Amino acid sequence: MNVIALSPWSLALAAVLVLALALLSLRLRLKIAQEIIVAAVRTTVQLLLVGLVLKAVFANVHLGWVALIGCVMLLIAGREVIARQRHAYTGVWGFGVSTFSMFVSSFSVTLLALTVLIGTTPWYEPQYAIPLLGMMLGNTMSGVALALDRLTQTAWYQRAQIEARLLLGQTWAESVSDMRRDAVRVGLIPTVNAMAAAGVVSLPGMMTGQILAGSPPLEAVKYQILVMFLITACTGLGTLMAVWLGARRLFDERERLRLDRLRPD
Repeated sequence: MNVIALSPWSLALAAVLVLALALLSLRLRLKIAQEIIVAAVRTTVQLLLVGLVLKAVFANVHLGWVALIGCVMLLIAGREVIARQRHAYTGVWGFGVSTFSMFVSSFSVTLLALTVLIGTTPWYEPQYAIPLLGMMLGNTMSGVALALDRLTQTAWYQRAQIEARLLLGQTWAESVSDMRRDAVRVGLIPTVNAMAAAGVVSLPGMMTGQILAGSPPLEAVKYQILVMFLITACTGLGTLMAVWLGARRLFDERERLRLDRLRPD
């Protein structure tokens, strides 16, 4: 495959564009200049470190290393979900709801893809296992974060409505049923939009990367379709599970609304 190597100057020029955006946001007082710079630095450092780690893992294929990397990715994703929520759950539940949901959905779908749909040998081949798990976790993380944020914010601002439903005899599940459906819908919107626009508005990342690396376009398309279907199923499963667990956490064993379990403004 004919892969064009990028020079440090090419990356530096791309970084100048990000720096220009940060300066513009500073000029316009958008208060996100620091976040842009920090995110750019994190991206550079994290990807360089990942590149070195993957190089070593690819050279020494072992299930233990793949599992360790997967666990680290999961823990970081769980932390990022909590960091992006305005009214996150307090205590261990704040981390546990999102992490458990992503673990069940992402790891199960990735395992299915590796053992049945792709059929790599061994099934934990790092070249396939780590990128697939990363895509599943990344997209599920976004869906879970959006869904839980919508759920907790709605519950926080509609406390009177929920308590009124409870007084009328509804169960905890019935009192927040509309909020749960809305939260799941919000969590799935980015994934559904990505599927709807694929190939028409944009060329998805995996397909673009394979084409740039020299893979035949049709083969890249097949892999992209597979991945998008897996991402949709994974995000849907993770979002549904997170919303159910999160909604249940809003109530105690006597089905009383407990907003003290959420982080205040």
